Amino acid sequence: QLWWDLPASDSFELHKEIYAIEPSRFKKNVGELTEIFQVANLLNKPVRELSLGERMKLELIASLLHDPKLLLLDEPTIGLDVVAQSAMHRCLYEFNKTRKITILLTSHYMRDVETLCSRILVISGGSMVYDGQLQGLKDEFGKEKLIKVQFNNLVPDQVFDKFQPLEITGNIVRLRVAKNDVPNVLAVVSQCEDVLDISIEDPPVEEVIEKLFVSHRLKKM
Repeated sequence: QLWWDLPASDSFELHKEIYAIEPSRFKKNVGELTEIFQVANLLNKPVRELSLGERMKLELIASLLHDPKLLLLDEPTIGLDVVAQSAMHRCLYEFNKTRKITILLTSHYMRDVETLCSRILVISGGSMVYDGQLQGLKDEFGKEKLIKVQFNNLVPDQVFDKFQPLEITGNIVRLRVAKNDVPNVLAVVSQCEDVLDISIEDPPVEEVIEKLFVSHRLKKM
């Protein structure tokens, strides 16, 4: 949507004419959007001189100038570094809340999904295999917990006696256990004298999605 050799401000003016946006509304939207996306200093810079992340932000602004009710995004953070991804997430989240716009996002990058989506639809082989909240998917296919325990010294033998460690790195052991077994694991670990830190996490969303796909394939067999 942005002309390569022109500054974004010129492309925005073109959008103003295409969508017949009133001057006062156009000025208001440009001001608010450039503040949310923190790109006011880039408006008069030729697009060819911008980074990928900067261009994507300005492309989004161009799409939002006419106050659409629905925003379609396809892999919005692909190719962006971690800092740019976080900035994009923050901007989209804030815009969604302030403007009450519906965002339909397609992505293979699960951090996009976790950060931005209140409802997810999973498609496998052309069929929709899940429609609901992310937490519901975790509850159904993520029935385990990952426990990481860090000791002051080497991992005590009693941990090996009770559990089959998933991974051991120096003085850190990682365990994969059923949710119902978490209290038992913590009871055993708490008996060790030199525990430095304990953390409990859900499995990665990618792993949960993979289990959903496997379950779907098995049902079709």
